[in-house]
Amino acid sequence: MENDLNLEPSIMRPAVYGLVAVLLSAAPALAQQSPQTEGAWTPPRSALSSAMPTFSDDTALQTAIAAETRPAADRARDVYRHPYESLTFWGLTPGMTVVEIEPGGASWWRHILEPYAAATGGRYVPVNRPLESMGVADGTADFILVARAFHNWSRDGRTQPYLQAFFKALKPGGVLAVEQHRSAEGLNVADVASTGYVPESYVIHEARNAGFVLEARSELNANPKDDHDHPFGVWTLPPIRQSAARNDPSGRTLTPEERAAFDAIGESDRMTLRFRKPE
Repeated sequence: MENDLNLEPSIMRPAVYGLVAVLLSAAPALAQQSPQTEGAWTPPRSALSSAMPTFSDDTALQTAIAAETRPAADRARDVYRHPYESLTFWGLTPGMTVVEIEPGGASWWRHILEPYAAATGGRYVPVNRPLESMGVADGTADFILVARAFHNWSRDGRTQPYLQAFFKALKPGGVLAVEQHRSAEGLNVADVASTGYVPESYVIHEARNAGFVLEARSELNANPKDDHDHPFGVWTLPPIRQSAARNDPSGRTLTPEERAAFDAIGESDRMTLRFRKPE
């Protein structure tokens, strides 16, 4: 066996050169890898369930969504947000304790979830400062919803502490439901978060680091018309429809034609993910 390792230089040289060439060709890809996802394995989309889910018949949820008490502007956005399909995909069922993270002033999801919880014997808990209080006892929440917030959290180090707080609040088997503006893959989250978008792999990686299991993903809220490249980030699109630079009178202003083109895109391309806390 010793002779097998004692190769002539003329034999070893091509093999060494070949190895060097492989390493050099891989260097650009390694250099571009986001520090947030370095070393993490994220399954390709084809490896995860992305088929349209089969929806259960939840008349209480249908009633909450169709209620005239919901603001008309909210109901107009249903065509983009697919509330019944999304909530059913995430696994919402009657009687759950539902925590919504940062519902915001618009309270779009709250206008559905709060009356639904009241009608089904459940509980709706809005939470704005998860590190101060999750609004429920540890291990008692059935369902935590995070809608379009990861781009903000990633910019000041809140993502992992927040996810750990969610994990602690959920009961074993509880669901973390995520809807988030989705950028193209292969981008560093630090470079794109200011536009409102983040890579799907970033969210998956961070949730797994906090202990969650990715159970399923859906293209319910995908929008192939959205190329993620807009003058004022995701806020260029409906419903915000930003059309001019803020606090900069000399900045760009969209022409009427540009405004109409962005409106025609509709709302953003969004990931829809279901994570679960292991039993």
